[in-house]
Amino acid sequence: MSKEVSRRNFVRGAAMGAAAGAMMVGTSKTSWAGANDKVRVAIIGLRGRGRDHLKGLLGQKNVEVAAVCDIDEKQFGSYVKQLEKLGGKPKTYKDMRELFQDKDIDAVTVATPNHWHSLAAIWALQAGKHVYVEKPCSHNVFEGAKLVEAAQKYGKVVQHGSQIRSNPSMQEAIRLLNEGVIGEVYMARGLCYRWRDDIGKKADGPVPEGVDYNMWLGPAPERPFNPNRFHYNWHYMWDYGNGDIGNQGVHQMDVARWGLGVELPTKVSGMGRKLIFDDDKEVPNVITTAYDYPKAGKMGKMLVFEVRPWCTNDEQGAKVGVIFYGDKGYMVIDSYSHYKVYLGEKGEPGPENSQEGDHYGNFIECIRANDPSKVNAPIREGHLSSALCHLGLISVKLNRDLTYDEAKNEFTGDPEATAMLTRKYRDPFVVPENV
Repeated sequence: MSKEVSRRNFVRGAAMGAAAGAMMVGTSKTSWAGANDKVRVAIIGLRGRGRDHLKGLLGQKNVEVAAVCDIDEKQFGSYVKQLEKLGGKPKTYKDMRELFQDKDIDAVTVATPNHWHSLAAIWALQAGKHVYVEKPCSHNVFEGAKLVEAAQKYGKVVQHGSQIRSNPSMQEAIRLLNEGVIGEVYMARGLCYRWRDDIGKKADGPVPEGVDYNMWLGPAPERPFNPNRFHYNWHYMWDYGNGDIGNQGVHQMDVARWGLGVELPTKVSGMGRKLIFDDDKEVPNVITTAYDYPKAGKMGKMLVFEVRPWCTNDEQGAKVGVIFYGDKGYMVIDSYSHYKVYLGEKGEPGPENSQEGDHYGNFIECIRANDPSKVNAPIREGHLSSALCHLGLISVKLNRDLTYDEAKNEFTGDPEATAMLTRKYRDPFVVPENV
């Protein structure tokens, strides 16, 4: 069978939905042989977060990075050399569909651009693999919900890349909020003040040698290759990324929502513009979004999120973090692991802690236990936090306030906004209605 026929068969099977997906289950281990059995993992997407995946997985006992996958074959070299030094012989794939057919692979980690996250994870689940998927787990609300459905259907371990949830100090911070350390928590402010430089303007050009650009585009619309829409800068393009609110900010959005104890809002209000730099970025680089939860808590709760790209102050040490406000004080989370409480009118010091955990270790432990319920960052939580970013960006893009009906998954009286909860997928890279 040729590789091209093999790829077509895989896509056809995935698109057939539930029946075809059920046929794929069992192509890797469906139960675990014991604590000493090796877990064989493949990494999909070898730049940026993929390098962190490699580091995190190599720190686990009896785990083998058995394969690597990227649309750019130039990325294979450093991974292969490092793994061969450790005695491994990793397989290399440019097409993830071929990887998913490899029966020797137990789990995959997905570190692709955002527009691939949900589809790659769904295909992996349909092929019987456990999945670690980077944040945000989706490019839009629809596909994130479908990924949650797939995780529930196939019963595999799915860990979202919200590593803050594995840090013991952050678990402690949320527990203290729930216990009333700052009283009734009524508001959270997420801060994403990252130094993001001018990316300039670049003309379309030829596809670099060794790059499968069709596969890179995947679900996104056909466009000419442009180096400013490729490595990393795709974050700032509507077709592939979700701006900094969906890049760095989704971590802090997740913590804010976690601490407030809320899911999706009733009202969304967003404002944003491209300021400072006249460059190729499409997603605004200065954004403020607000989310209203009128039925939460005693008198309702609010979540406010700010993105700034350049010179700015910090807030009690936080530039990338979350501030929770209660009627007895406030809590500042100024990193991935540190929190500090300030009490009363004078801001007297309260509890404080900083302690990191092992998010990759939690993923591997859950695979060995064959227990998805033990993951620190369940995919449903990842979906909800990613969805908040998407809802806010829709309001920003349309420049108007929106009323969201979670039960119907629509914006009340606004079909234009509702249409933006999903996208038109490029065949054959289609997120299926029936997973």
